[in-house]
Amino acid sequence: MAQDAQSQPVALKDAVGFALEEARMVLPGIQALFGFQLIAVFSQRFDEVFDGWHQGLHLAALALVALACGLAMTPAAYHRQVERGRVSQRLLDRASAFIGWALLPLMLAISIDLGLVGYAITGSDGVALALGLCSAAVLSACWLVFPRVAKRRQG
Repeated sequence: MAQDAQSQPVALKDAVGFALEEARMVLPGIQALFGFQLIAVFSQRFDEVFDGWHQGLHLAALALVALACGLAMTPAAYHRQVERGRVSQRLLDRASAFIGWALLPLMLAISIDLGLVGYAITGSDGVALALGLCSAAVLSACWLVFPRVAKRRQG
């Protein structure tokens, strides 16, 4: 594998620390989004603005954020219960995988929520769909496509 002059190998202990820190960094954002989604349901306007179909989409987005939260928290739970006081390549691989998997439901939830906000503001399903699809495209490009392309170029 080719390395550029600006990169250097990282010790396993540090790599695991970075992975767990990445999970800790993304988690507050996921939890904040989850909280806002819960608050929205209890808003008086929720029933006024959204019909059953849109409320179902909101519920799906809420479930996706809960799934993303669970996936992002799994590396810490795994480390505490299985690898107590140790680090291993297995822990690093699993932590990286769970953090990566958390991005997919998070991307879908954000896209659904953006579409619902677009609908609440404009009353247009077309605007809602366009916003949701654009969000999904941009986030998938940033979180899925860009890293894979960069990894191929480095490898």
